[in-house]
Amino acid sequence: MKRTSLLLACLTAVSLAVMAADEKTKPDNTSINERDRSSETQTSGDQSNSSADLKITQAIRQALVKDSELSTTAKNIKIITDNGQVTLRGPVKNAQEKAKIDQLARSAAGGAKINDQLDIKGSN
Repeated sequence: MKRTSLLLACLTAVSLAVMAADEKTKPDNTSINERDRSSETQTSGDQSNSSADLKITQAIRQALVKDSELSTTAKNIKIITDNGQVTLRGPVKNAQEKAKIDQLARSAAGGAKINDQLDIKGSN
């Protein structure tokens, strides 16, 4: 009887410890939200529907998707093109990935101005 009670107490303690360890701190994106409140910050709603801007956006997206070295997160950054000016926004893994995206975007954009607002994960 004592063994059963002891075993039950141990199982309960282990279960509670596992549940407590599973809780994670939610990410704090306060600085990103503050940045995005500015009326000067480009958002996906600012994407132009002109055929020239759409072609630039498409070319950049295709270049990113084709690159096997980029993470899925990097391939899904926001690309906003308005009047020939491209804004890149979103999280990337590291500085190398950010540089690679910038280089691919500049190459695919055909001389369009690039505004790099990419964030390295964990640095904001």
